[in-house]
Amino acid sequence: MSSKNKAKGTAFETLVVNYLRDHGFPHAERRALAGTLDLGDILTGPGLVWECKNHQTLKLSEWIEEAAKEKENANATHGFVIAKRRGKGDAGEQYAIMTLETLTELLREAGYSA
Repeated sequence: MSSKNKAKGTAFETLVVNYLRDHGFPHAERRALAGTLDLGDILTGPGLVWECKNHQTLKLSEWIEEAAKEKENANATHGFVIAKRRGKGDAGEQYAIMTLETLTELLREAGYSA
């Protein structure tokens, strides 16, 4: 990975971490690189894997698979991808990508099921 791409990724992760801290996740932090046993890009507490992507081209299937592997590595319950939305600098306007399975699990846990 080039230093320019690494800096772009770091800046995006920092944007997301700051948003999370301001919106109910005060202990959010960027994770240190973990090599082959990647645990995701952001730590907010047990059970969650946050994978951040700042790429020109969206690669949803590839990124969801990566988040699933990281979820397994971290022994977490939920994994999802936060992808940079072109032309949107506000962290809250970025894409949050997950499987339908993850979405329904989160909604059930939040009390939205019958």
